[in-house]
Amino acid sequence: MFDLRRSLATIMAIGLIASTAACSDESEPAFAEPPTATSAGASAGASAPVTESTTAAGPVTLTVTPAANKKDVPVSAEIGVKVSGGEVSSVTLTDAKGKAVAGRLREDKSAWVPDKPLKTSQKYAAKVVATGADGTSTTATTSFTTMGAPGRETGTGLYLFDGNTYGVAMPVVVEFNPGIKKADRAAVQKRMFVETSPAQPGVWSWTEAGTQAYYRAPEYWQTGTTMKVRIAVGGLPTGGGRYGDQDRSATVKIGRKFEMNVDNASKKMTVVENGAKVRTIPVSLGKKSTPSSSGHMVVMEKKAATVFDTTDTDGAAGYRTDIEYAQRLTWSGQYIHSAPWSTGAQGRTNVSHGCVNVSPSNARWLFEKSLIGDPVVVKGTGDKLGYGNGWTPWDVSWEKFKEGSAL
Repeated sequence: MFDLRRSLATIMAIGLIASTAACSDESEPAFAEPPTATSAGASAGASAPVTESTTAAGPVTLTVTPAANKKDVPVSAEIGVKVSGGEVSSVTLTDAKGKAVAGRLREDKSAWVPDKPLKTSQKYAAKVVATGADGTSTTATTSFTTMGAPGRETGTGLYLFDGNTYGVAMPVVVEFNPGIKKADRAAVQKRMFVETSPAQPGVWSWTEAGTQAYYRAPEYWQTGTTMKVRIAVGGLPTGGGRYGDQDRSATVKIGRKFEMNVDNASKKMTVVENGAKVRTIPVSLGKKSTPSSSGHMVVMEKKAATVFDTTDTDGAAGYRTDIEYAQRLTWSGQYIHSAPWSTGAQGRTNVSHGCVNVSPSNARWLFEKSLIGDPVVVKGTGDKLGYGNGWTPWDVSWEKFKEGSAL
């Protein structure tokens, strides 16, 4: 195994690079739907609102937030709405020049969320109209001023590249540096939006340190799914006096179902595509001193050519080797890769440093067929995969995964 033993700082650097490339142009709204379309999220709570009724004695009551003339409002502000006796029929938010801001209501209609962060140190005016069943309407208005640029930020990353196609096990992976404390996770989670078409249920779940949050469904994503993701934390209070550095978004596709199942007992990988077995590949796994991890993993990264170098961490016991057709499975350095030096052992005995060794021809075939997000299951090695050592949300049951949600 190529024992990378990445520090958090290194992991975050990779996440930030990947997510920056994944972000759509911030000059465009994250979602194309009109402001009345629905999504998911939470209100930007504030003190008492100002309410103005357009009827002499209408049955509809309406209040909005932020409170009138409130200052230093985060640029992540939402227009919170509380209605009795009717439903919101329109929300209008305008900047100091009278230009309308695009946005949408949450699914529960508790708030209206701008499509991108507001500008710093700017005044905004909101007008909300609610209509009762009898056609009577009530209007509430408020105005507020946003805060200046924050002094401290939480770095964020999104492991999705806009326009790419991923495997059926691809989780939405978001990173935070520093990690989000438990008390602050619910507010952050409410600003992380995922839409799938066709619609499929899904849940967010946090790692223990709060440095990553995963989103997955009870089962693998359906082939052909379109997934729209918006991590709307730009300017959002994230705890400890910090604010999210920026919004990040991506729209991606889910491809065919391609599964790689590795069994230590038989020393073979069974490759299944769209439910049909397409190839059986001899493998050599980690030897007794450097065992491979057993667990449910996901292809995280692919490199046609790279160098495995452990001399910095292992000193004289380390090695430096050119590698072809490498597919990363864990942060600690477990890969599927070409190993021409172990072809005689493949299918018979384990000689690797923890990686899944395959022949050059099989490595190339797998590399050309696989996608980031394809599932890889290794079993029977006796060394259990650690949660968070790679993209591991599928390595726990659905019920256990849901326990990691902050909501």
